[in-house]
Amino acid sequence: MDSIFHALAHVTRRAMLDHIRAEPGLTVGKLANFFDVSRIAVMNHLAVLEKANLVLSEKDGRSRKLYLNAMPIQDIHDRWTDTYSAHWADRVNIIKYAAEAAAKKLTRRDQDE
Repeated sequence: MDSIFHALAHVTRRAMLDHIRAEPGLTVGKLANFFDVSRIAVMNHLAVLEKANLVLSEKDGRSRKLYLNAMPIQDIHDRWTDTYSAHWADRVNIIKYAAEAAAKKLTRRDQDE
């Protein structure tokens, strides 16, 4: 997960992922046109994204087509939100049962009066 967080930590790499997500099969050359940096800098950023398995590429003649692999991000989401979601879902259930018990108590009291 460290390589994923490292890859996502840079604003340019996040912007690259946005472009690749918006246009699956985007070539490296077209991607480079979106940024005011050298093609070598773009290639270095792509290497970081590929190392983190966030970008998949395939050769197409002399160019490379780029595709977003969202699974590493989904894995991070699942790891962090599942644990916290379970905790808060439990707390919400406790509040729900307490509110229902209080409502029943009030209903019984109103019926007795």
